[in-house]
Amino acid sequence: MHADLKLTDILFGCWHRRLSFPFSPRAGQPRPAAAQQTGTYVVCLQCGRQFPYDWNQMRVVPTGRRVVYAHDVVEAKSHT
Repeated sequence: MHADLKLTDILFGCWHRRLSFPFSPRAGQPRPAAAQQTGTYVVCLQCGRQFPYDWNQMRVVPTGRRVVYAHDVVEAKSHT
């Protein structure tokens, strides 16, 4: 788990407002779990949490799925 993550983030989710520009993986590239729903995702620039993003509505899509942090994906791939 990320060292700078606060207890409120763990209990209630990410409340940060600084998000990356939306990413859309190309065909054949690995697709993060956050991109499974819409094909596009954004990342919180403070805690690394990934969120599905809807280009048509120009907003983050609410989800009840497990929290996925970008650094967890990088660590998992580096161990394989």
